[in-house]
Amino acid sequence: MHKKEDAVVGIGIDIGSTAAKAAVVETDGAIAWTCVMPTGYSSVDAAERLRGELAAADYGVTGDDVRVVATGYGRVAVPYAHKVVTEITCHGTGAVRLFGDHGTVIDVGGQDTKVIQLKGGRVAKFAMNDKCAAGTGRFLEIMADRLGITQQQMADLARTGEPTKISSMCTVFAESEVISLIGRGEPRENIARGVIDSVVSRVATMAGQAAGAPYYLTGGLCENAFVVERLGELLGSPVTTSPQARFAGAIGAAIRAAALA
Repeated sequence: MHKKEDAVVGIGIDIGSTAAKAAVVETDGAIAWTCVMPTGYSSVDAAERLRGELAAADYGVTGDDVRVVATGYGRVAVPYAHKVVTEITCHGTGAVRLFGDHGTVIDVGGQDTKVIQLKGGRVAKFAMNDKCAAGTGRFLEIMADRLGITQQQMADLARTGEPTKISSMCTVFAESEVISLIGRGEPRENIARGVIDSVVSRVATMAGQAAGAPYYLTGGLCENAFVVERLGELLGSPVTTSPQARFAGAIGAAIRAAALA
């Protein structure tokens, strides 16, 4: 959908450590367009590549009828942003739009995990794990590489595997555990199950300290059905997500941008 004549649009740019995303919210509040790409080496370069994708979709960032808000790990690297806003605020705003104004938002990013408590459509409190990659998308990426498979293949294998405990809290030591399991001939599906359970248990422990159900999952793992199922089992309540949920930060930034107009 391209922008309408004389319409004011809000553009959200979310530069994460792994993925860079953009979202456009039209005047009527509809989510009109989204885009995702690898962040790569440079956040500045990622911001420029997103600018190019926006321009190709007829969403220029310099018009009088456009406002841009940047968020995420590389939010200060977006020179065309009118304002920068923290990830917590933008993920909260995006989750309210996608899911509702009350509940616990779980965002599993490339390098951190955020748990955001929503009350009355606002962020009441939050917790973040950004000290260690264990319990993040990066951990799953490293372990999938070690097993020689994609993350989706790892999830598919894990469905048929028996639980295998991976106890290390540190990614480096956990990788050593996986290497040892491979060396002694542990079936790959069992290792895959152990890896995913390791991540999900850490995330569930964080989320369990929040306000409770309903639970919403945002971020790059929202399309991993096995992770969503296992997280719901450990939390004792279903976890709601959607394909758009991976864009929650960018959508929240776009909504904030539209409010600047």
